[in-house]
Amino acid sequence: MPGPKPQGDHALTSAERMRRLREKRKAEAEDKPPDKPAVVIRYRHPKDRRSRLEQWANAVNTLTKCLDRYQQWRENLPDSLVDSALAERLDAMLELRDLVDELSLADPPRGFGRD
Repeated sequence: MPGPKPQGDHALTSAERMRRLREKRKAEAEDKPPDKPAVVIRYRHPKDRRSRLEQWANAVNTLTKCLDRYQQWRENLPDSLVDSALAERLDAMLELRDLVDELSLADPPRGFGRD
């Protein structure tokens, strides 16, 4: 098979090879001069395949759920915090409910002649 010859009496497992590679990269990163940045591994995120209409609906649902949780939080505040800065901030958040309701009623265009 192609590849390096086994060192010793048996071939390395995948985990052993990966450990060796990580150790090698770590040693290389430590030996690099400070003016050169370390190797950055970038992971690809899966593409969002939802339509814009689905994304809009999901965003509005998320906002509604958050506001519902803020409402529960506000209703369950102890008496000592009813007039606190926390209560004022919760009230400010809950004032956005009308705006979120307007957003839920919006009818975004579907595009490409499907309106």
